Amino acid sequence: MKPDFSTININDFTYGLTDERIAKFPLDQRDGSKLLVHQHGKTFEDKFKTLAAHLPQKSFLVLNNTKVVRARLFFRKPTGALIEVFCLEPVEPTPEIQLAFQQKGGAVWKCLVGNARRWKDGVLTSEFISDGAKITLSAEIKEKTGSTFLLKLNWGPANLTFAEILEQAGKVPLPPYLHREEVEMDKTRYQTVYAINDGSVAAPTAGLHFTDTVFKSLINKNIGYGYLTLHVGAGTFKPVGDDGIENHEMHTEQVLVTRGLISKLLQNLGNIIAVGTTSVRTLESIYWFGVKLESDKKAHFDVKQFDPYGDLAKFKLSVEKALQNVLRHLDDHQADDISGITQLMILPGYKYRMINGMVTNFHQPRSTLLLLIAAWLGDQWKDIYDYALKNDFRFLSYGDSCLFL
Repeated sequence: MKPDFSTININDFTYGLTDERIAKFPLDQRDGSKLLVHQHGKTFEDKFKTLAAHLPQKSFLVLNNTKVVRARLFFRKPTGALIEVFCLEPVEPTPEIQLAFQQKGGAVWKCLVGNARRWKDGVLTSEFISDGAKITLSAEIKEKTGSTFLLKLNWGPANLTFAEILEQAGKVPLPPYLHREEVEMDKTRYQTVYAINDGSVAAPTAGLHFTDTVFKSLINKNIGYGYLTLHVGAGTFKPVGDDGIENHEMHTEQVLVTRGLISKLLQNLGNIIAVGTTSVRTLESIYWFGVKLESDKKAHFDVKQFDPYGDLAKFKLSVEKALQNVLRHLDDHQADDISGITQLMILPGYKYRMINGMVTNFHQPRSTLLLLIAAWLGDQWKDIYDYALKNDFRFLSYGDSCLFL
């Protein structure tokens, strides 16, 4: 049974964001962006390159090392109609994202299809040259499910992985609000410098500001950091509708967490700073997975969007005990990492368990990400965003950053 969220009106979570305030391109220097700092009730600005100076001693940062894949593919019908295929998530032979990118020869993916009315059936084919060799990619509709399609994708030579196909043939999946096509710089700048695990169709944008210089400044201040993986889905851009929070279906995303990170979290309780809302949601999901393990040692890492607001909330489990449960689960399975899925929706009134601060960009009006920010800041989020608007901060994916403590 869903909790009652009728007191949360999504119309209260908007602000005057005009198109000219949205950063359409990145700055020349990643760490040259502005940093809005909110701490002890005070708000001021600096440059992102000074991040370490504003972090408390003994802080431990957690970053998302997912890698954005070039998920947009284009086919042209014999009639000349251009069809765009946006790869959302793998279906066959495996739904596991990182395994799916290693598939060779063919796979089935759930996709969005642009100009779908021009493609009712038949096989679409695209050819391109890579390292002097001709590569052929084809797409065929298996099934239509609501607004998405299950497509059978085949390619040759069959010794190429799907990751290699996308790298050669795909386009960067830029956010729709940029209203532009990719340029050469997007291939590197819509990607963090520490991205390693293929799987996202949107960047974990809080991490775009980090550079080797910033990491060195963290080390010089004895500030530690570690990595987790959450593969960001296209649902991150889906606004909350007027029919209420309880009717908004949160997107499900795959996560990967290592034993090493869990151990570091235990060592740094009370000092954890999440870099990005994806890291926030993953860290909080780890806690709720630990809560599930308290009553069911065979529980799967599968956190539903309303789990924290239902029966699980009755467990008054400490963060330390929840993390120990996760470590015990890894021991029982003789594993060094665990993969799972999360649909966690963080709403105003949510009690944060894992984090003690966050680094994040500015988020769209009426978005679940803005609700997450409001859950941390309370009504102060309005004053903070108003400060940013009045002081010429740049907004959204390629925009400036915030540090909330």
